Amino acid sequence: MKSGGILDLKTSRNAKLVALVAPLVLLGYGVLVMAGLVPDFHFISAWWFLFLMTIWIGYAFYRILTPFSHSETTAVQLIIYHCFMLLYLTLVTGFDSPVVIAWILLLLITHFYYSINGFIVSAGVLLFATLLDTAFYHYPLLDFTLAVLNVNVTILVGVGAVAINSFRANEHAALQASRQRHDLERKRVLTIINNLADAVYSTDGDGIVQVYNAAGLALLDTNQDISGKHINDILKPTDGDGKAIDAFKLFKEAKSVVTNDTLRLHYGEDVMRLELTYAPIRSGYTTEEAKSTGDGYIVIARDITRLKSLEEERDEFISVVSHELRTPITVAEGTISNVQLMMQRTGVDQKKLIASIDEAHDQVMYLAKMINDLSTLSRAERGIASEVEKIDVAGLARSLHGEYGPQAVAAKLHFNLELDPHLGSVTTSRLYLQELLQNFLTNSIKYTREGSVTLRIQKHGGQIHFIVVDTGIGISKSDQTKIFDKFYRSEDYRTRETGGTGLGLYVSTKLAKKIGTKIELTSRLNHGSTFSFSLPATKK
Repeated sequence: MKSGGILDLKTSRNAKLVALVAPLVLLGYGVLVMAGLVPDFHFISAWWFLFLMTIWIGYAFYRILTPFSHSETTAVQLIIYHCFMLLYLTLVTGFDSPVVIAWILLLLITHFYYSINGFIVSAGVLLFATLLDTAFYHYPLLDFTLAVLNVNVTILVGVGAVAINSFRANEHAALQASRQRHDLERKRVLTIINNLADAVYSTDGDGIVQVYNAAGLALLDTNQDISGKHINDILKPTDGDGKAIDAFKLFKEAKSVVTNDTLRLHYGEDVMRLELTYAPIRSGYTTEEAKSTGDGYIVIARDITRLKSLEEERDEFISVVSHELRTPITVAEGTISNVQLMMQRTGVDQKKLIASIDEAHDQVMYLAKMINDLSTLSRAERGIASEVEKIDVAGLARSLHGEYGPQAVAAKLHFNLELDPHLGSVTTSRLYLQELLQNFLTNSIKYTREGSVTLRIQKHGGQIHFIVVDTGIGISKSDQTKIFDKFYRSEDYRTRETGGTGLGLYVSTKLAKKIGTKIELTSRLNHGSTFSFSLPATKK
């Protein structure tokens, strides 16, 4: 840190070590001067030399034991070390001595703390001290030349060292910035990946997992770290016949984006329908050695069990609907064709003609009923007209009694309405509730030959119970488990005698689910049936 800021611990320790080692080396050189092994006319006396070095080395040891604190302490320390070096050069060796080169340490440390301004001040002190010393001691020409040369070399070497250090510092700063950007981008990518609903895995060229998201762990039903594991060790798909598939082999064979939705993933007894979308990762910076395998592979895994089930159900539904529609259309078309032929003849029995037209009309009505049931089912599936409202239960019951009373009378049945007092209201979809009750009433009237149909509504606690009771043909135990399936019709001949699409009760289960209830059925063959469900009463 420049300008007197607090340095990091490592830099502080290195600076202290340099400040201690330098005087120890200079002590050795001074001993050589004191012993006369190195000629020097500046050496003042052994006592002054030893006194200076004792104070210098002692101060260096003291600084090792105390940490750097702030800019003023740093500046004071640098001034003290400059003073020690000036005294050493002035009283021991002179500026024509090669030890002047040790000043480079002061130049570098001063530059490190105070940038170029500190370097200029330190170099200026060296030049000024050299001029004063050469003037005071009247250096011979050779010694003066050596002194000037030493100072110039010291400053030039210092400039070069500072330039190299600055270049390396800039490179280091650029590298750090690049790493920070890379880390930031990596974190952003990981954040995006972790917010994806689909499982994502990224591997290297050897299939080792490098990156994955939370959905990836959920798909594998684990919470353990899978980084560093081979993709084949964690993802073990099979084909439709249960044969194991080498996932990594699939990835290596891919030249571009590939999607495979025919795979399975086994969890004990459970089987997941799996869709894998995978592709090789390639970049312009890939090495020649890695070009054959790329930079790795990106894999997106999706649980499509429900989607496949819906697709199969849809295909089955379309097939059944097509079959169910074909029969009445064929009968109606044939009957109308016969009517056309009969009308071209003379003397046609009018009763036969009317019977044929009635038969065609019945088939058209059957088609209309099926289309109506399909429309109701579509609305329930898509949530159309699902807006809830407060519904007066007694008012709804009387409305249904008035609507279906004439049908019951036409079928020579009694239509009873039994209502508890003070029923109150429910909050739900009026359309869904009304269609649910209508399905029960129409079935009861249709399959009851004699007796009665009763719409009973009771209130117990906070629940309102809707009950439709008939004295009809009843439902066998074997049929009770199937009548809520789509297009199911009992094999009972009495059921076959009446027209029905097999969709009414299937639609009813969908409507009941939409309004948050469940249909209850009790029935006994030849003794009638009871359909019921409950809804919470609306609080006043």
